[in-house]
Amino acid sequence: MIKAALFDLDGVIIDTEGQYFRFWDSIGKAFFPEIADFANRIKGNTLTAIFTDYFEGKETLAKDVEQRLLAFEDAMNYEMFPGVETFLSQTRAVGIPCAIVTSSNRNKMASLTKQLPTLTAMFDRVFTAEDAGRGKPFPDCYQRAAETMGASPEECVVFEDSVNGLRAGHDSGAFVVGLTTTNSHDIVGQWADMVCEGLHNCPLEAIVQAMARRQADYPTL
Repeated sequence: MIKAALFDLDGVIIDTEGQYFRFWDSIGKAFFPEIADFANRIKGNTLTAIFTDYFEGKETLAKDVEQRLLAFEDAMNYEMFPGVETFLSQTRAVGIPCAIVTSSNRNKMASLTKQLPTLTAMFDRVFTAEDAGRGKPFPDCYQRAAETMGASPEECVVFEDSVNGLRAGHDSGAFVVGLTTTNSHDIVGQWADMVCEGLHNCPLEAIVQAMARRQADYPTL
């Protein structure tokens, strides 16, 4: 039985990963030229984690980057992936509560809802970086979200695309559906129990059946 469906935001619900890659790639090239894959390394991390890992002792630079990011997010183009509304409707129609679990902060969510004012109404809860404790790849965000939704992580299904997010979902104990919107099937499959191209072709009934089989195999879950 699935007691909650927990969805990452960027790369799962909204198609923004390419925009974020360009932003963080430019930051990496400007300030961390020695880190060739800077944009990929920080993908899925909270802003707090990024600043802790890469901007310690660089408070002025961190403030400048934060202001650039705020302006960038306010001007971003937020579009939902095809099939999102249909999949969410199907999920909620069978009685599965849905929540967003994102590394984005509340400022970003405010920018998003200006363009997509009905998005958050499609979900029962929205968990942001401020709710997470340690950010992805640590499992805290999914463990806390599950608890708040009245479930154990093992009773939840997580939808993720980034490596850090997939690791967080996997390590929380949830059933992970990995989407290949950002990474290849081979990369996603290292951390996911099931792999789909996107929510538009993600078979809900197959997920329900796979969860039931896992819970039957491990009845203490």
